[in-house]
Amino acid sequence: MAEHDYIIDNQSAPAFRADLNNALQAIVSQNSKGTAPSVTYANMFWYDTASNWLYARNETNSAWIRFAFLDQATNRISLVDDTSIVNTSGAQVGLLGDQSTGTWQAGTGTTQSLVSPANVKAAVQSLSPPITSASVGAATAGIGATAVGSYILAWDITWTSGTRGTGSTIAGTSLRPTGFSRVDEDYTTAVNKVRVGYGGALGGTWRLMGYLGMLDGYGKYVYTGSMYLRIS
Repeated sequence: MAEHDYIIDNQSAPAFRADLNNALQAIVSQNSKGTAPSVTYANMFWYDTASNWLYARNETNSAWIRFAFLDQATNRISLVDDTSIVNTSGAQVGLLGDQSTGTWQAGTGTTQSLVSPANVKAAVQSLSPPITSASVGAATAGIGATAVGSYILAWDITWTSGTRGTGSTIAGTSLRPTGFSRVDEDYTTAVNKVRVGYGGALGGTWRLMGYLGMLDGYGKYVYTGSMYLRIS
């Protein structure tokens, strides 16, 4: 590997040629060697062959700035932990690195950065009260009937024909609670039927979580119920 002081002395032609070739070799190899160059200049690069780190000299020529890790086994470049992401003005807007657990738990930092699943979990569990599987279950169980986020079996009184696919939205004023019952219509055969509820109209807006279709082969009006989720 080449190292050079980048000064071409007055010398004979053969010595000049060798000196110049050494300088060019140092440039093209990023001054690569196992120890730092003995002669340094502001903003020069040095590739440390002992550690595979690429360094840049600072502007005052007083220290090396760790720039990137060149993984020779995988032929990849890795960046230094806590590398700042900046805008065109040089102001930091992000961070390539992990912030402390305390920072995640506080939840007040605005610097965008990499985050591990463990830190997300720690931040969530630091809430008061913490969000756990038990608390989520308790919150779900505490949702009141017809509240936002709740489900209900209902009948759309405004729907009379055609089909309506999953994901359709409908105003609660068009829905009535329904249920299923097993009845014996001809006293010999028990069949499942949708029973139209007689409750009042629902509030808010709901999303159809099933599928509606008129399937009566006798041309009769069919009361069809389905599952709805209140979304607002």
